[in-house]
Amino acid sequence: MTRAGPVGRTHREARRRRATASASYRAEQARLAPYEALARMVIARRIRYGLTQRQLAERMSTSVSAISRVENGTHRPSVETLERLARAFGERLVLGFEDPEGRQDLTGFARFGGDER
Repeated sequence: MTRAGPVGRTHREARRRRATASASYRAEQARLAPYEALARMVIARRIRYGLTQRQLAERMSTSVSAISRVENGTHRPSVETLERLARAFGERLVLGFEDPEGRQDLTGFARFGGDER
């Protein structure tokens, strides 16, 4: 069953309608896409490890609102924040570059489960 919004449309339908009508809306969607993907990764990991936003914030020595900003998909987190997230999850942050031919150059930043700061 599809849930309708307060005016009878689902969120997805409303986004699709706005994107069809507005080039600027499509451009903003494209700009935010990487941050929304990152937000989904953070939420998935938080759920996987059974953490609340508050617990994750405590592990990172930050505020719940900082976690919420990352998870809403419209905030560009700093590399430092990404490193702290990786440490809080006991995972390693990997960043890099990819050229037009698909060749990648990656490097790891945070060690698995490390607490170094």
